[in-house]
Amino acid sequence: MKQFEKEAIALEYGQQDAPTLLAKGSRELAFEIIEEAKKHDIFIAEDPQLVAALSNVGLSEEIPEELYHAVAVILSWAYWMNGLKPDG
Repeated sequence: MKQFEKEAIALEYGQQDAPTLLAKGSRELAFEIIEEAKKHDIFIAEDPQLVAALSNVGLSEEIPEELYHAVAVILSWAYWMNGLKPDG
């Protein structure tokens, strides 16, 4: 049986047209990404299937169109949890 390996993806969404992959890593680097997000009160979602799908995206690349819906759901939760509304 394969032992569980922690993985993390960090997305940035602001001025660009689509969310962009900011950081990704496994094992210790994944924990560092998560800890850094916690330090800055950044919303953390746990979705192993989405992480697996995003793991093929290169750093600083926009996410593929087929993942827009899944990422939009995560972003809507992040806005809601912080009491924010998207611009527009």
